[in-house]
Amino acid sequence: MTHDGTLRLRMERVLRAPRSAVFRALTEPQELAMWWGPDGFTIPRVESDLRPGGGYRIAMQPPEGDLFHLVGEFLDVDPPERLSYTFRWEEPDPEDRETVVTLSLRDLGSTSTELALAQGDFATERRQALHDEGWTQALDKLEDHMSSAASP
Repeated sequence: MTHDGTLRLRMERVLRAPRSAVFRALTEPQELAMWWGPDGFTIPRVESDLRPGGGYRIAMQPPEGDLFHLVGEFLDVDPPERLSYTFRWEEPDPEDRETVVTLSLRDLGSTSTELALAQGDFATERRQALHDEGWTQALDKLEDHMSSAASP
């Protein structure tokens, strides 16, 4: 929770890859499908119109359960520094509301990039915690993906 009482999520990671490669992993459908989502989830399809005002739709398949979709609209696309978009479930939980995700990339040299993630505002602490867990697992997978892509 922030000091003003709103429920926001903030995370940072240092990834062993150049900023342009990290931006591609965050935006190109084939790359995104390789790491997106919590542990055990697969991503059978990613549709994306990567431009301000363009939309996206990500099909997510949990290990057990029915396929569901994440959708939204790109608000800011500034390669390779920043990406911002709305985030909502097609069939939301009653505690869900549309949030905004902002990803900022800071160049730490030719082989490392700092990724800062911000998302909010959440309707409940429970939904914030769910996203915290999901992003933590997804960013772990992104970190592995970027490290393996950088290996010879």
